[in-house]
Amino acid sequence: MGNRLIWGEQYNIGVEIIDREHKKLFSILNKLFDFGHKEGKGHFACQEAIKYFKDHAIQHFADEEAYMDSVNYPGLDTHRRIHKDFRDRMLPALENELEQTGFSGTSIQHFLGVCAGWLIGHTLIEDHMIVSGETIKHWENLLPEEEQTVMGQTIASLLHSMFRLDSQLISNCYTGEKFGNGIYCRLVYSSDDKKKLEFLLLFEEELIGSTIGNVIETKSEVTDMMLSNVARYAAKQFAEHVKQRFSSLEQFKITKEQLLSYEQFYKIFEKQSPQFSLLFDTGKGYFAYCMTTPENPWCMEGVSAVTKNAVDEIENHLRLSSLPAESKDHAPPESAPQNADNQKRKILVVDDSNFMRKIMTDLLGSDYEVLTADSGMSAIRSITLTTPDLVLLDYEMPVCNGNQVLEMIRTEKDFTNIPVIFLTYKVDRASVKKALSLNPDGYLSKSLPLESVKREIDHFFEKRSHDPQGQ
Repeated sequence: MGNRLIWGEQYNIGVEIIDREHKKLFSILNKLFDFGHKEGKGHFACQEAIKYFKDHAIQHFADEEAYMDSVNYPGLDTHRRIHKDFRDRMLPALENELEQTGFSGTSIQHFLGVCAGWLIGHTLIEDHMIVSGETIKHWENLLPEEEQTVMGQTIASLLHSMFRLDSQLISNCYTGEKFGNGIYCRLVYSSDDKKKLEFLLLFEEELIGSTIGNVIETKSEVTDMMLSNVARYAAKQFAEHVKQRFSSLEQFKITKEQLLSYEQFYKIFEKQSPQFSLLFDTGKGYFAYCMTTPENPWCMEGVSAVTKNAVDEIENHLRLSSLPAESKDHAPPESAPQNADNQKRKILVVDDSNFMRKIMTDLLGSDYEVLTADSGMSAIRSITLTTPDLVLLDYEMPVCNGNQVLEMIRTEKDFTNIPVIFLTYKVDRASVKKALSLNPDGYLSKSLPLESVKREIDHFFEKRSHDPQGQ
């Protein structure tokens, strides 16, 4: 169920009654972590430990609020709101899930992930502000309870219409804790008057895999590129539906969409002050919806490497990916370059995923003649029958991977000059160097927004049309 919580001096705030209870809550959660690793622990033992944790948490909140009141702490009302959400909404919902599932491994993981993440974050950030006298900036833009209720009902309705799931709101003060393996999507919108709107949508991978993912030809039970892009598409549709239901949001147009790691997500989340931060149990996995209107949006770029110095570009991306940067203007897509005789250029898309082949066909089909192949051998047959102007080659195919296919292409005299660009979800430096060992013509990340993929391919052909050596 994860690692034990290690108590350290950084958790002490210097108030004995508060520090003592924090340490006790850590100890109780560690007992529950132990239960998760040991067979033969019955429901009764888990129930008693959870009840013990709940009782101590409730008493701790009362003691902490009494202390804040005694020292006239200005952030008392915000603390009360966060405590109330955890006590009256989150804990009962987690307990209910445990009971309904017979204390399944997943429900215990949810309980531990949410409670441990909440306790650590609340102790390190919000509770330390009590002794410093600072107010809690992170929650200063959280909208009133009645507006939270309306948005919660809206999100639950959308989860039902999009996924056919009946969802329960667990928290309207979701603090960014990791509740399991997930897919993290970020959508940034702008208005004509330069206002910003940002959505962070978090899908537990089980939710995507058991709903949209169950109609896709995949046997993987973990998050892969295909399901991640499904989640990104779903996130964009979700945000658009939210905008349609609130007229005040209609002015905003999307300028950026990204897939993030949990670490990247949390780095963004902790620097913002959300208006909504909602956590739902869908019955098929957890879902979090966060919306904010940042004045200075935190920015991280996806990665593109259709370039001869791709390793340097990837290395630069890795170095900068955790740093804030200015948003880039998004130029409208250019028209695709044509052959000299104005015929459409042929692109062969080689990918074992039917979903990915369809996505690329839909993306490129209006400007290019798109051929597809579902395996390396199928790709070789297709190249033999009709010489494409470009091969977009999946790097992570089973049986015969992208490197092997490229090697076969390069060893055939008639195919040597056919340009090949790798499509991959791996953008770390080691993977890039390995992929470039056979000198492909480019390396393109599948995590890029689709319009960026199209723009990079158009640009590739544009460069070749001006380079006699590239024909």
